[in-house]
Amino acid sequence: MANLSSSTIMLTGAGTPIATAIAQELEDAGAQLVLVGQGEDLARAADRFPATEVFDLDLSDAASVDRLRSIEVDALVHTGGMFSPQPALDAAPADYERLFAANMQSLFHAIQGALPHMLEQEDGVIVAVSAPRESRGEGAALYQASRAAMTSYVHSLHAELKGRGILGCVVHPMGPIDTLELREAGYEWEELIDARGLAKTVAHALTRPARAHITELKVYPQK
Repeated sequence: MANLSSSTIMLTGAGTPIATAIAQELEDAGAQLVLVGQGEDLARAADRFPATEVFDLDLSDAASVDRLRSIEVDALVHTGGMFSPQPALDAAPADYERLFAANMQSLFHAIQGALPHMLEQEDGVIVAVSAPRESRGEGAALYQASRAAMTSYVHSLHAELKGRGILGCVVHPMGPIDTLELREAGYEWEELIDARGLAKTVAHALTRPARAHITELKVYPQK
């Protein structure tokens, strides 16, 4: 998918800081947006960005797949997910289910919703914003496992479907994203990743030709 201006792109996590920066980058490039999210975040995104469709959906729910299949898209940018730390000894099955539902399961349902049309036209790109494989320290084991599952899934789909025109890429922010809340919490700007810079990385991944495709990108803060 070399030309964003002629593409319809499904963006999940609409209204969050990362998704908002990506939506702005894609809108500036002329792409048509399909916004997927929940609640007030989605409402703010829908007010700010013109969209061909807006879906208020819990992507951890399998029923979301049929809703998403009602719209034809050329690419999927998945930014949804959650971080919930718990010490290894205290982790419970409910923690496992919650993190894998919010991260891996949501990605799975988003892809299942977007994929049929891509396969039909034999052209499409899946970009997932995940997390680095490196440990984030105490309490992050389940979170890291759920994110690693996302990365492995996108890479495996790329290997399976590239012959049918479907490409996959995972973007790893290697640090926190610059937000007002983190600035107020005491983070210095050099410690934070510029959200618009990350968005430009996503746009770059979307527009790589099949013969020069990138399957994984890491984005670092300055410090």
